[in-house]
Amino acid sequence: MGFFDKIKQGLAKTRNSLVNNINSVLNSFTKIDEELFEELEEVLISSDVGVATACEICDRMRARIKAEGIKDPAVIKDCIKEIISDMISGDSALNINTKPSMILVIGVNGVGKTTTIGKLAARLKSEGKNVVLGAADTFRAAAIEQLSEWGDRANVPVVSSLAGTDPASVVFDTIASAKSKKADVIICDTAGRLHNKKNLMDELAKMNRIINRELPDSDVEVLLVLDATTGQNAVNQAREFSNVTKITGIVLTKLDGTAKGGVVISINNELSIPVKFIGVGEGIDDLQPFDSKAFADGLFEV
Repeated sequence: MGFFDKIKQGLAKTRNSLVNNINSVLNSFTKIDEELFEELEEVLISSDVGVATACEICDRMRARIKAEGIKDPAVIKDCIKEIISDMISGDSALNINTKPSMILVIGVNGVGKTTTIGKLAARLKSEGKNVVLGAADTFRAAAIEQLSEWGDRANVPVVSSLAGTDPASVVFDTIASAKSKKADVIICDTAGRLHNKKNLMDELAKMNRIINRELPDSDVEVLLVLDATTGQNAVNQAREFSNVTKITGIVLTKLDGTAKGGVVISINNELSIPVKFIGVGEGIDDLQPFDSKAFADGLFEV
């Protein structure tokens, strides 16, 4: 299955919900008026685009319709698609040009964080990169074993320690191992606890100090993994994590299992954090680089 087909298939539930509802609204109007905009706004909000972003999309449509003298409601769907594509466009590439580069992966438990690391490792290895994984989520007993299994599947080494070990020490050991192996990329798992912000902040700060000390000139990506099925709660999680650490990108998982894919638009627009990868299936190759045009096309293609 090709890249676009994977995106299109992964967005099927969101597309069926959003596009069907937009079509229903547009088919019930013969002219463009404020009532039409209000109904479209409700449709966008129900698809987890978010209130602020839904309002902005409609405001941009009003301005465009006035500027271009558009009279036919049927044209509006293409306008929405173009506006959304513009909203989510930007640099979504990983910045991992140094050797080694560090990718620190954060997120609450249950969002698919460890699975994402395994898939990302497999993708980078398939691109010819030498990857080392660090099992620095030492608080959840199964996390170390789970990452080791993904390391085996992706055929990349995993640095780990006993459950309960200081996570920062695992990061240190992983960096040392990566240097000895002349690795291209280091990917470190982290604990998924959000309920205690101070502990989370202290833990991430300690890891960052070690990374800055041991890899002072390296590129560092901090990727936040979010579960698309949680809709606007994912946006709230991103806000919470943004308060305790700098986030360079979002990985949005489980898009294929939800009709709430509109959350991608909300994250990009309201938080100004680029979505860098989306999960559109359970296979090891179902973590796809985010492409704004492919996403917009997949969202509206029928």
